[in-house]
Amino acid sequence: MTNALTIWTYDWVPPGPRGHVRDIRLRWACEEAGLPYDVKSVSFHNRGPEHFARQPFGQVPFIEDGDIALFESGACLLHLARKSEKLMPRDPKGEAATLEWTIAALNSIEMVSVPWWFIGLSKQATNPLEGWLFQRLQHLETVLARREWLAAGQFTVADIVMTEALRVPKVRAAGDFPATRSYVDRACARPAFKRAYDGQMAHFAASDK
Repeated sequence: MTNALTIWTYDWVPPGPRGHVRDIRLRWACEEAGLPYDVKSVSFHNRGPEHFARQPFGQVPFIEDGDIALFESGACLLHLARKSEKLMPRDPKGEAATLEWTIAALNSIEMVSVPWWFIGLSKQATNPLEGWLFQRLQHLETVLARREWLAAGQFTVADIVMTEALRVPKVRAAGDFPATRSYVDRACARPAFKRAYDGQMAHFAASDK
């Protein structure tokens, strides 16, 4: 089926990253909102000029929506959020809350958790970013202990980004943050997430042959 909206991802990735490649964020948003979409691939091993023309860092995802082309998962999610109130409410206060928590997930949590995770791969005795990460997670824990979802009393794209930052296994296992773990469990139990996850896993598995 051909649709105006196309999500681009890699044709294949090793088993480790599967289920976490960031096109899953866009798949999830489309599944939540009922937006039809196609998935197309660029080569994981051979990233050529056409790929870099669409994504200047040679990464994924990027999207095409009619004559609009976008890269960076956060930008793509906010574009999709404009298409459905299921992803972002239309009242000014609800929209503002969704925007601030989407940016918070990217700038206040993922900006710390990703380098913390990379440093952890080196098996150093101590991780110099651990105190910073745990401080951020404690602040988030305080918020999530009081609410089901981050913004506007409903599930939004902010929850997609935040859940994606938090469900990385090592981040999810870090510290003692029960409200945050319940939040991630709640989000990952949503049928739209399961469809997005299964879709990504099947996509990469098909290229193993």
